[in-house]
Amino acid sequence: MTDLYPLALRLDGRPVLVVGGGAVASRRVPALLSAGAAVTVVSPELTPTLHGLADAGRIRWERRRFAESDVDGTWLVQVAVDDPAAAAAVSAAAEERRVFCVRADDRTAATAWTPAVTRRGPVTVAVLGGGDPRRAVATRDAIAAFLAGWTGAAASATAATAPESHPGGRVALVGAGPGDPELITVKGRRLLAEADVVVADRLAPGLLLDEIRPDAEVVDAAKNPYGPARTQEEINQILVDRARQGKAVVRLKGGDPFVFGRGGEEVIACAEAGVPVTVVPGVTSAIAVPGGASVPVTHRGVAHEFTVVSGHLAPDDPESLVNWPALAATHGTLVVLMGLKNLAAITAALLTHGRDAGSPAAVIQEGTTANERVVEAPLAELAETVREAGIRPPAIVVVGSVVRALKR
Repeated sequence: MTDLYPLALRLDGRPVLVVGGGAVASRRVPALLSAGAAVTVVSPELTPTLHGLADAGRIRWERRRFAESDVDGTWLVQVAVDDPAAAAAVSAAAEERRVFCVRADDRTAATAWTPAVTRRGPVTVAVLGGGDPRRAVATRDAIAAFLAGWTGAAASATAATAPESHPGGRVALVGAGPGDPELITVKGRRLLAEADVVVADRLAPGLLLDEIRPDAEVVDAAKNPYGPARTQEEINQILVDRARQGKAVVRLKGGDPFVFGRGGEEVIACAEAGVPVTVVPGVTSAIAVPGGASVPVTHRGVAHEFTVVSGHLAPDDPESLVNWPALAATHGTLVVLMGLKNLAAITAALLTHGRDAGSPAAVIQEGTTANERVVEAPLAELAETVREAGIRPPAIVVVGSVVRALKR
């Protein structure tokens, strides 16, 4: 084979076609979106994560099989199907139209390859291993370790080249942080690099999936609010089954595993099955998302306490365990996770029980990411302001004087 010509693509606003809506597409789409591409996915079905991106308007979904005309006007095609005949038809259409095509099923039949990638701030490292993905990953990890100043560069490279054996298997619950892929912990990133199986949440930073071993299995365990989702029982069983196969399993969860993440249920399921489990805490979105938007949850002379609650259930829901009257009476900061759908009911409950109608409040969508949006309004006007702005999940609600504390 002749040498490859390395090239970095500027895809901002340019149409990119992804054919297939399974696990491979879930791994590739986040990097395309991060590059600003206008992504169209053609597939009869989507994983829950991709379904969530389609519902949010981040990707366009054509719910059908591929047609040759889908390639017209595109700058790049990513084939993410496991049917060789279907993949060949896509790459043939791309070849005819002189559009570069990446093949997940057969790199030798592709006109473009995706390198092993790591990102450190403005630096992106992309490595091609001459057709050997393990070599590419090992080299990439050694460079990433050097850039990060880690002392375990050689160990990381060795792990990527030849993952350790895990007799009986093990599970690690890894908090991936609030959205920015650089906010995962060093330990979390190391375990992710060693994983045989990654069971990923919808809220886990998608770009992290671009850095795992190419032979690692990715299981989409997204829980779309009021949409397609795996049950918690299914997820628990997947963790146990893969670990019993002797595999190193990472349960990659947005934020922190134990902050409304059902991490406790997964630990119990593993323990009852006799599967060793490690918990790697993550940067919780309850503090990091407001902080990233210059809203400190505490501030000297402004707030000496903060409370984090789930807004998944409305205040009048008989199953809700939140004491809304008590929260309304506090002077501290209130942070509500998963409360967007019930925002009108939540603000009404706070006002009814005595919270000042003029209390500063904010809703932060997709905090710490390039898609972050912040809407501010007095508490009494917050729900309507958010509705008019078209804010969508994931979003965090903050109520309290800290919203204005740094705005002098």
